[in-house]
Amino acid sequence: MLSVRNLALAYGKRILFDEVNLNFTKGNCYGVIGANGAGKSTFLKILSGQVEPNKGYVEITPGERMAVLKQNQFEFDECTVINTVLMGHKKLWDIMHEKDAIYMDPDSSEEDYLRAAEMEAEFGEMGGYIAESNAAALISNLGVVEEFHHQLMKDIPATLKVRVLLAQALFGNPDILLLDEPTNGLDIETISWLEDFLADYENIVLVVSHDRHFLDAICTHVADVDRQKIRIFTGNYTFWYESSKLMSRQINDKNKKVEEKRQALMDFIARFSANASKSKQATSRKKALEKLTIEEIEPSYRKYPGIIFQPLREPGDQILHVEGLKKTVEGRVLFDKVSFTLNKGEKVGIISKDTLAVSNFFQIISGNAVPDEGKFEWGTTINFAYLPVENKDFFENDMELLDWLRQFTPQHVTDTHESFFRGFFGKMLFSGDDILKKTKVLSGGEKVRCMISKMMLQNPNVVLLDQPTNHLDLESIQAFNESCQEFPGIVLVSSQDHTFMQTVCNRIIEITPRGTIDKLMSFDEYLDDEKVKQLREEYYEE
Repeated sequence: MLSVRNLALAYGKRILFDEVNLNFTKGNCYGVIGANGAGKSTFLKILSGQVEPNKGYVEITPGERMAVLKQNQFEFDECTVINTVLMGHKKLWDIMHEKDAIYMDPDSSEEDYLRAAEMEAEFGEMGGYIAESNAAALISNLGVVEEFHHQLMKDIPATLKVRVLLAQALFGNPDILLLDEPTNGLDIETISWLEDFLADYENIVLVVSHDRHFLDAICTHVADVDRQKIRIFTGNYTFWYESSKLMSRQINDKNKKVEEKRQALMDFIARFSANASKSKQATSRKKALEKLTIEEIEPSYRKYPGIIFQPLREPGDQILHVEGLKKTVEGRVLFDKVSFTLNKGEKVGIISKDTLAVSNFFQIISGNAVPDEGKFEWGTTINFAYLPVENKDFFENDMELLDWLRQFTPQHVTDTHESFFRGFFGKMLFSGDDILKKTKVLSGGEKVRCMISKMMLQNPNVVLLDQPTNHLDLESIQAFNESCQEFPGIVLVSSQDHTFMQTVCNRIIEITPRGTIDKLMSFDEYLDDEKVKQLREEYYEE
């Protein structure tokens, strides 16, 4: 059991938490959600003792062990990979070194050896004699191959360090597991393994993540950080989102009778409970939903941005033709022989095992880079808007937001009054004096919201999106996702957000060093297709 009592934390006049009381129980996985800056990561740090609250306390059942996903990739630079993982179980690690020190000390006394014998027994009970093989299996499952296991952390690629730190947190079956953005830097296959691991986990898990598919796969409950409080709701993220929307509609619908509203909510719970049996967290989530009462469902007070792309004109038959594109960086082939033609009504997921390949591809077709070989041609009716993965070049000049957006006014726009531009910022939740902010003080999320305002201003009929969910909170991701689903034009998107790709795309194009894999199917169908799996092995083999 993990409990929080009368928790309060403030930084000056800014209150993050006030009188928070919660219980987290064994067998449940809690997805901690909330707007950027609401205090999700800070809450995990309070639980782990890294941050001291102004008031209140955290209580853990005596004897239970807590593990935390470390964020400092340099903390273990002088340790081997395997030892870094073993350090995740501090008690086991300490016993191992204390008893070994006794055996290695020629001056050890008989009393010391008796102490070592006691530790040997405890070490065995803790699984110490198979600990190294368990640690090796764990990091292998997380995509760290055996050749790295006995290297120093400072000598392995940075992309693998986050996986080792994740293995460190998972190692030894901790009673309480705190994970802050555990899917960062993981590929699709590794995320799927982690989903299975956590779905079967029998202890307490608290996880902060912006990956809705991941939250849906693992969570039995949602811990919602909002308005200085934290409330726990039954179900995964999608259930929380859909039920809160339904409750908001019910409250606003004054004409419906109470009985009709209650029946609608009961039907919703029953439908979602049935669907839970198809998920990885089936048993525990279904049990939780069966105990749910209607009174526990509450409307969300969140504000969602209004992302609306309104095409100036419908795209013609000629949209985009790509033929034989190739790009090499520092002697490494990112992609080659990339050829395809876009058609009306298509929303295409662009993927690759190399994210650099995707970003270079988008840079080329947007006219910001030149291919080594090949060509591409946009149709004459096409007006595209591009959201690059890196946007720092757009914010080099220290301008007020109003002037920043005004500089991107397209020729077809004749209204240049302040109120016109305020409308775009308002849709992206910049209000009042926010538009007087200077671009150099913007957060990563604010910059992305500015870039989306710029895209909406262009009235595109094609949108190019390279990692569109980066830096955004769940509310913005949800709104962006739904906008792309409803957009009447063409979408080309690459995203680590599984739900975004699955719900938007009806065609998947994978660009590889040996050519293109092009399939008219959903993202999940593509990942599960056996013929595609064989093709991927052939196209990526050394």
